Amino acid sequence: MNNLNNKKILLIICGGIAAYKSLEIIRLLKKNGVIIKTILTKNGAKFVTPLSITSLSQSKVYQDLFSIENEAEMDHISLSRWADLILIAPATANTISKLANGNSDDLASTVTLASNKKIFFAPAMNIKMWDHESTKQNIVKLKTYDYRMIGPNIGDMACGEYGEGKMSEPEEIVNHLENYFENLKINNKIKAIVTAGPTNEYIDPVRFISNKSSGKQGYEIAKSLSKKGFNTTLISGPTNLKIHDNINLIKVETAEEMFQATLENLPADVAIFSAAVADYKVKTTSKEKIKKQDGLNLALEKNVDILNYVSNHNSLRPKLVIGFAAETNNLDDYASKKLNEKNCDWIIANDVMNKKIGFNSDYNEVSIFYKNDKIDRLTYKPKSEISDEIVKKIINHLN
Repeated sequence: MNNLNNKKILLIICGGIAAYKSLEIIRLLKKNGVIIKTILTKNGAKFVTPLSITSLSQSKVYQDLFSIENEAEMDHISLSRWADLILIAPATANTISKLANGNSDDLASTVTLASNKKIFFAPAMNIKMWDHESTKQNIVKLKTYDYRMIGPNIGDMACGEYGEGKMSEPEEIVNHLENYFENLKINNKIKAIVTAGPTNEYIDPVRFISNKSSGKQGYEIAKSLSKKGFNTTLISGPTNLKIHDNINLIKVETAEEMFQATLENLPADVAIFSAAVADYKVKTTSKEKIKKQDGLNLALEKNVDILNYVSNHNSLRPKLVIGFAAETNNLDDYASKKLNEKNCDWIIANDVMNKKIGFNSDYNEVSIFYKNDKIDRLTYKPKSEISDEIVKKIINHLN
C-alpha cells in the first residue's frame, strides 16, 4: 500500500553538487502521489534551476525570505504549517551548522526553525567536512532536536575522493519516508495511556498532601509516543507543563480522580504509570479552613494503588504495563520487589537523591527492570532522550 499518496512534503534544496539528485527525488515523490512544494536556496540555484524544479513538481518554487508578491502569506510560517514533513536534501555542512545553532538568515532556515513538523535531512559533503568535529557536534545537536538523518553513504565523490559523506540515493530517501508514514499508520492503531505528575490530597480547602514530582518525564514520554504515531492519552496531576495538541490531555488533581480517568480510558494497549500518586489521603477532609492550633492530628487512609489495580485486572489489563519507582536507596532491590508485587511488565526506576536528575530536573538516568531479570541502564541525558529510548523499547516489544 502506498503510504505517500496525498502526503504534503516540503523539499528544501541546498547548494551542493548532489542537488541534481533532488530532481529525481521530486520525480519519485510525484510518482507516489505526493504533493510537493520546494524551497531553493541561493546556493542551490547554482546547481539546479527553478524551471526544472517547477516542471517536475508542478508547483511554485520559493526562494526569497521577504517576497513582495507573497508578503501577506508570511511564507516562512505558512510553508512550515502546510507540510506533513520537511525534507532537506542535500543538507550541506553550512545548512547543518545553521540549524544546529538556531541561525535563520534565509527562507530555508527560517521555515525549518518555525516548523512544528517532522524534519528529515540527507547530508552531502566532502569526507573531511563530514568527519570534522564541528560537523559531528552539529549532527548530535540536530538529533537532540528530533531531526531525522538519512545517510550519508560511503562512495565516490564529485571531488574525486572516496569515503563517507555521499548523499543517499533518491530511491533510498523516498523509501525512508515511505517507512516513516507506514510506521505512523501502524502505531496510530495502538492506544497508549500515560499518567504523570503528582496528586494533591486535600486536608481542607487550602491545604493538601503532595510530593515534589514535576511530571516532566511523564510528559516527555507522552510526547515521544505521540511523535511515533501512538494514539496517546496523558492523565496529568497538577503541573505547569505544556503538551502537544495531538495528545489527549486529561487534567486531574487527586489520586481518586486519576484512578477514575484511567479506568474511563481503558482498554489500552500500553499503560505507563509515571505519576507520583500520593500513597495516603486524609480520611475526612474539612470543608472549611482548619484554624491554626497547638496540634493537628490527621487520620490517614491508603489511596487506591492504580498500577497494582490495572496490572492485576484481567479484563482491563493492557498488553504492556509499565510502572515507575522513585527511590532514595537500594534502587535495584526495591525496583525488583515492586516489579513482582505489582505484577507489571517493566519497572523504570531512578535515584531521586541524585541532585543531577532529581525532581524538576530536565535530565535523568534510569534503570529498566524486566520480568526475565534483565536490566537496561539508560545513562545521564535529557529526559526527552530518555523518553525516546523507552518508546523505542516499547515498539520493539510490541513488534
